[in-house]
Amino acid sequence: MTRFRYITPHRTGKWYPDLETAQRHACDIGAGFRDERTGRFVAYIDTYLEEDEAELALGSVS
Repeated sequence: MTRFRYITPHRTGKWYPDLETAQRHACDIGAGFRDERTGRFVAYIDTYLEEDEAELALGSVS
């Protein structure tokens, strides 16, 4: 399962399970905004998207 978050020079966003949710919350940390006319997400300068392949722990590890 891939997780997404936006990183700015001064803030780090929370991990979200999908890109759309991460983009929706990116304005909270000053990472970007959604263009009202086109609906596209616009990241501010020096903002980048971090992706993580989180593995679900199923059962116990020996």
